[in-house]
Amino acid sequence: MEQTVYIESPLGITTIIGDEAGVSVISVTKEGEVSTEIPAILQEAVSQLNDYFEGKRTDFTFKLNPKGTEFQQKVWKSLLEIPYGKTISYMDQTKKLGDIKAIRAVASANGKNPLWIVVPCHRVIGTNGSLTGYAGGIWRKKWLLEHENPTKQQSLF
Repeated sequence: MEQTVYIESPLGITTIIGDEAGVSVISVTKEGEVSTEIPAILQEAVSQLNDYFEGKRTDFTFKLNPKGTEFQQKVWKSLLEIPYGKTISYMDQTKKLGDIKAIRAVASANGKNPLWIVVPCHRVIGTNGSLTGYAGGIWRKKWLLEHENPTKQQSLF
């Protein structure tokens, strides 16, 4: 049976939905009160997301179970290959998937990614370096990229 929990994050209330098969949804929402109890089935996901936001985690190990078409699953799986702190362009992602004519379909599948942050669609940017498109809002995409790759202060001496 699916369980739902709402947690506080720097980017808003985060909804996590999952069951024994894995987490199927992680999204930012405007609705829902922060949960006072966390179902056992979602405790690891909550813990790992909190660690991520605190800068203590760069990858996730809990079980994922996103719902989508075969093509969407393929695109989302390719997102998992983008290293923490790195970005690729939509065109690069499309080339890796093998059909450059599918760029719009790939971008559309990225936009339907149900596992915010964990399946890192925020790491895909425009070919010109622009922060194009993000279902959670461009300001959240910018925040996530800065969180994962903070600018190091140069030493003057």
